[in-house]
Amino acid sequence: QVQLVESGGGLVQAGGSLRLSCAASGSIFRINAMGWYRQAPGKQRELVARSTTRSTNYADSVKGRFTISSDDAKRTMYLQMDSLKPEDTAVYYCNADIQTYGDRYVPRNYWGQGTQVTVSS
Repeated sequence: QVQLVESGGGLVQAGGSLRLSCAASGSIFRINAMGWYRQAPGKQRELVARSTTRSTNYADSVKGRFTISSDDAKRTMYLQMDSLKPEDTAVYYCNADIQTYGDRYVPRNYWGQGTQVTVSS
């Protein structure tokens, strides 16, 4: 019923920039929170940034370099990544807490399929 589709990943040199997008579609009543996570090879998935109606939080490793934003009308979230470093290389996943029209009272957590970001040195 709900899909999250990421785009915008790719290969970039250190110091460069990329903008990731995450489009939500389906029978969406309300999006309560959206965020980005990443998983590098051999490592656990970690929070990059997460935004709710009340606050936005960033991992210490990306503060000042990454910015999360959204276009509510388009139900699309963005992650602007500047001053990229090789250690930012990972698969980036979109995540959201969504209430659907079929179940307005219980928000459920959804994941996108991921998009690869590779930063070369």
